[in-house]
Amino acid sequence: MRLTTKGRFAVTAMIDLTRHQETGPVSLAGISERQDISIAYLEQLFSKLRRKNLVKSIRGPGGGYLLANDAADITVADIVFAVDEPLDVTRCGGNGNCAKGSIKCISHNLWASLNEKIIDYLESVPLSELSQTAPLKAKKKSGTDSTLLFAKPAK
Repeated sequence: MRLTTKGRFAVTAMIDLTRHQETGPVSLAGISERQDISIAYLEQLFSKLRRKNLVKSIRGPGGGYLLANDAADITVADIVFAVDEPLDVTRCGGNGNCAKGSIKCISHNLWASLNEKIIDYLESVPLSELSQTAPLKAKKKSGTDSTLLFAKPAK
């Protein structure tokens, strides 16, 4: 299985959005600055997330994005699949034509079962849980790198 930058960045951006939407819509510029993801890339991701009704956009001054649903109702699988991220460890893409183009390879069932377990796990992890347990980035001090702090966000 290969989870690309698209899926990882989408999950990261959604955690950031969840943490910062309490005071109103969250700008992509803010997410970009905090998570070091380009605004252009975030625009592509949020366009897909909006089409799948995971976020809603607010236009105008002070605009940005908000979750379209409660964070407890959004799973990591929802986010990953919304940005068209394939999760498949089989060589055949789940089609069962791994060996010689028409039959299953001898390990197909193993990899297909692993796919199911990965998807089941990602479906069991709500965004609300991640937003409470993910490490927080410390602000950069001049001349030093940021460090990670493991703490729950203030409510």
